[in-house]
Amino acid sequence: MSRRVLGMAIPTAILAALAAAAAAQDFERVEIETTDLGGGVFLLIGRGGNLAVSTGADGAILVDDQFAPLTERILAAVNALGGGPVRFVLNTHWHGDHTGGNENLGARGVLIVAHENVRERMGTEQFMAAFGRRVPPAPAGALPVVTFSDRLTLHWNGQEIRVVHVAPAHTDGDSLVHFRSANVLHMGDTFFGGMYPFIDLSSGGSIEGMIAAAEAGLALADDKTRIIPGHGPLADRADLASYRDMLVRVRDRVAAARAEGRDEAAVVAARPSADLDEEWSRGFVKPDDFVRTVYRSLAATRTDP
Repeated sequence: MSRRVLGMAIPTAILAALAAAAAAQDFERVEIETTDLGGGVFLLIGRGGNLAVSTGADGAILVDDQFAPLTERILAAVNALGGGPVRFVLNTHWHGDHTGGNENLGARGVLIVAHENVRERMGTEQFMAAFGRRVPPAPAGALPVVTFSDRLTLHWNGQEIRVVHVAPAHTDGDSLVHFRSANVLHMGDTFFGGMYPFIDLSSGGSIEGMIAAAEAGLALADDKTRIIPGHGPLADRADLASYRDMLVRVRDRVAAARAEGRDEAAVVAARPSADLDEEWSRGFVKPDDFVRTVYRSLAATRTDP
C-alpha cells in the first residue's frame, strides 16, 4: 500500500475546525475544574487533554499538563488540593495539548516521564498530515527525562501507579495510567469519551490499535473504576465498552466495504457509521472524517483486496 494514503490530509472541514479552535485559544478565561475521585486522586479539566493528579505526603504526580499558558493555573489548582509540590508529570503521548506545560514544569525540577517514542517524537520535527502542518522539535527542557519501553510502576502517596504502554493506537507512544488503590484509570487519547476519536496516522496510530487499547483499559477496569478519557467527561467501564463497540462496528463495516472492492470515496459516500452518528459525532471529528481515517488505517495495515 502506498504511503501516499497516510500523507493525504483530512478534508477541509476538519482542518478548518481545528485551525479555528487553535486560533481561538483564550487561556485568560480558562478555569481549572477539579473533581475528587477518591484516594487522593483528582480529575482536572481546563483546556486541552484531561489531567489527573495524585496528591499526598510524597508530593503530587500529574498526568499530562495541557498548554504552557495554563501551567500556573494548574499548579494553583494542585496547591488548592493540598497536593504539595509537583514531583512528576507523566505524559500519555506527545501531542502539545498534553505536553505543552512540560518545559515550564521541567524548569521547576519536575521529572517528566513518558514512553520512549514520546521523547523521540518531541525531539524531532513531526508532520501531522491530518492538520497539514509541521511541528518543530520541542525545547530540550520539555523532553521526558525518564523513558520506558513497556511499563513502569511508581510507588507514591500510598498508591501503586502503573504506567502501561499500548500498541500504536492514537499515536505510537500511548500509555494508560492506572492508580490501582484509588481505582482510577487515565486512558489518554486512546479514549475520546462520547465522540469519534482523532487517530494520528502520521504518528503511527491505527484503528486496530485504538480497539486494542480500549480492550486493555477494559481489562484493567471493574464496574467501580473511574475512567478519565483524554477528552470528554469522566466515564466508567460501561462507557468504555460502548466506545470499544463503536470502534469495532465502524472498523468491521469499512473492512467489509474494502473487501468488496470499494474505494475510499465510495465507502464514505455509503455512510457506514450512519446509525451511530447521532451518539458519537459530538466532537470535532465528524463522521465522514472518521470513516476516512479508518479506511486509510486499514489500507495501510491490511492486504488490499
